[in-house]
Amino acid sequence: MDVSWIQVFVLTLSECVAPAGKTICQEQVLEMLFLDESDCNVALEQLLTLKSESESVIVDAERSGCAPSARKRDVFASLDEINESFADLQGWKVPVNDDAGPDFMQLSHQERLEELESCDDTDGVAPCKLGEIVIEAAATGQPVEIWRREK
Repeated sequence: MDVSWIQVFVLTLSECVAPAGKTICQEQVLEMLFLDESDCNVALEQLLTLKSESESVIVDAERSGCAPSARKRDVFASLDEINESFADLQGWKVPVNDDAGPDFMQLSHQERLEELESCDDTDGVAPCKLGEIVIEAAATGQPVEIWRREK
């Protein structure tokens, strides 16, 4: 296990919260870390919407936002190493291996596309393909009406 610096996005929400029935609010700053900028922006937008609906919260939009930063983190050489390191930690979830094989449904779809002729070549008699779309018909082999958007 090594240590490195990773990029994170810090969501800062600056707000003033008034207790129920009071006219004076107390300023507070909330910070949350995200690995992805788009996740940070979505969370910020949702928090701003939620806080704007509250009668007892005033958000300082100029001091709220998502900013890139970095944090020091442990770095592991492999999924096996991290799983061994945290195996005894209650609630540890094994990370998903992104190198997993291709999706079975996608493979089946691609195989079916390769088998079929174009609907233009079959005069709309199904089964046929229209680009990446498989057109299936009832077992009767009736022509299928194909709609195209004019450009």
